[in-house]
Amino acid sequence: MDFLQDSSPGGSLFSPSTTTITNTITPRHLNDFLDFADVSDSDDMATTGSAVPTNDKDKLDPEVLKDLERHQGFMRQAIEVAEEALAGGETPVACVLVLDGEVVARGMNDTNRSLNGTRHAEFLAIAQFLSKFPITRLKETDLYVTVEPCIMCASALRQYGIRCVYYGCGNDRFGGNGSVLAVHSDKGLEEGYPSYGGIFRKDAIMLLRRFYIQENENAPNPRAKGNRELKPVV
Repeated sequence: MDFLQDSSPGGSLFSPSTTTITNTITPRHLNDFLDFADVSDSDDMATTGSAVPTNDKDKLDPEVLKDLERHQGFMRQAIEVAEEALAGGETPVACVLVLDGEVVARGMNDTNRSLNGTRHAEFLAIAQFLSKFPITRLKETDLYVTVEPCIMCASALRQYGIRCVYYGCGNDRFGGNGSVLAVHSDKGLEEGYPSYGGIFRKDAIMLLRRFYIQENENAPNPRAKGNRELKPVV
């Protein structure tokens, strides 16, 4: 069963309430990250030249479908934080940490403002979490993030012992939960964690597209964006 989801209650799939693809690894990768939106999970049709998607990325795992409304509710909160990031000129990647059924920490990308490529949404959310709870509580905590964690974040989440990760769209260049490397489940490391993607995937993609058509003054080698148009089809 395909779930063509919309994060805004009663809204359109292409409403302003849409979200992103993943964080940059370092400031010098900002331009590469923006182009990522043209060739990855964010643009199935552009890479195939077909009017029909060639994959089933909108299909959700049966484990997610067991409690879809709850998962969508938490992901919607992550999307709202990503909207705040976009409004502030930041890469619209964001996440929430959920403990005992409640959002207890939030994080958004801060790489543009800080020019620090390590300030990804996941790291900021974890820092906020640890200001309130002992590190051991992360083993009881789930992460909802608009974009698949990058390899760096996926590794940190595993070392911290996160219980589960739910994400919106995949990250075909830097993804650490299966798109590039399966850091979350590789054997021989710390105990892994389950990971499920596709929750409001289209919303995540549209947020990123809205960001990358803008001029990015913080990029080391800014590229002209005047001829770029927002693609409404995912």
